[in-house]
Amino acid sequence: MGKLYVVGTPIGNLGDMTYRAIETLKNVDFICAEDTRVTLKLLNHFEIKKQLICYQEHNAAKAGEQILARLTGSEDAAIVTDAGMPCISDPGEKLVKLCAENGIKVEVVPGPSAVISALAISGLNTSRFRFEGFLSVNKRQRYDHLAQVRDAEETLIFYEAPHKLHKTLRDMLDYFGDRRISLCRELTKLHEEVIRTTLSQALEMYPDNKSAKGEFVLVIEGAAPEAAETADTIEQAYEQVRALVEKGVRGTDACREIAKSTGFPKGELYAMLVEENSRK
Repeated sequence: MGKLYVVGTPIGNLGDMTYRAIETLKNVDFICAEDTRVTLKLLNHFEIKKQLICYQEHNAAKAGEQILARLTGSEDAAIVTDAGMPCISDPGEKLVKLCAENGIKVEVVPGPSAVISALAISGLNTSRFRFEGFLSVNKRQRYDHLAQVRDAEETLIFYEAPHKLHKTLRDMLDYFGDRRISLCRELTKLHEEVIRTTLSQALEMYPDNKSAKGEFVLVIEGAAPEAAETADTIEQAYEQVRALVEKGVRGTDACREIAKSTGFPKGELYAMLVEENSRK
């Protein structure tokens, strides 16, 4: 039976490729890649010639079974992503799960990680953190996500593309308040930049999406223990529910979040919401 190697690759600087990663890619029978064109450039740089198998979100089920068959037949494979560690906010996690379920041994060949690199140079608390990946483009899912992590005391880490940065900063300011943030872009590349500022100031720096360039890692200060909203009466708690609903959060989710932060029963808050909606 073969083995799957999870191989980290550079996030921008080819000098960060490890000796073990190069040797592993040379020795496996084939390589699974998110974008074979990107990976081919990496292999050519290190003079590695191997068969590349496209493994992406849209073909994960079919390609996964084909890869599993080859691993079961005693071939060794590596999985890489376009940059950094595969299987983290990446379709590769499905292949690792498939191998684990079928008794295929999986080994890690660690490499650079944009998440950890950004956190390390953020200047924010690194002892406890939460990686949240990308926010959804779906408005309701996006607001639900922000509402769920609003009161988290851990440092929050998100990925974001430049064409969506302005909207993301605006939504984060609405949900989190004016917290400290480190915007990390082009990590390990020639134009690497870390901007340590606040959400409101970051929004002024990027007044539109045209002013943002490069892929971003956003590292955001967690909520202060006393930052969670409180309410003396259920009417005050219900006003917080209404505020979330107006931002697009589902009524049941808004009631759950406010019930958790204020201590008032979720059922009573939801009943008030239903009653108000019935009068409209």
